[in-house]
Amino acid sequence: MSITITLTDQDKSTLRTAAYGAVSLMAAAGAPHKGITHGSVVLTSATGLVGHVLAAKSKDIRLPGKSVAELADEVLPALTAAMSLLGKQYPEEVDNFRGTVVVAVEAAAGPGKGESNPAVAVMARKVTAALDAA
Repeated sequence: MSITITLTDQDKSTLRTAAYGAVSLMAAAGAPHKGITHGSVVLTSATGLVGHVLAAKSKDIRLPGKSVAELADEVLPALTAAMSLLGKQYPEEVDNFRGTVVVAVEAAAGPGKGESNPAVAVMARKVTAALDAA
């Protein structure tokens, strides 16, 4: 069975910017390098429509900014926008996207050994809040 993707290029860019941006935010907040790698693997391992969009080779992911705040200004609204557009066009993919991003963020936060970085924990909560704001 093949999936027909009728999202616009801008919609696909929003989804990719949101998902990969969430992992980038975790890195900027101080998540361990190994965790970031695991988070990225989660994104490339997604299935369904979300998996097809995230796995596509593209140069449309926009993550400007020289600070965590500037990066968050781009990524957090993109997460909310991605959830909204999927809710309107592909409601069956909303849970897939949210679940994929949440697992990627958890993986990026790193293994549960000892005390975690408070900044990373706060950023994970902000990502989840942005996903739930739609």
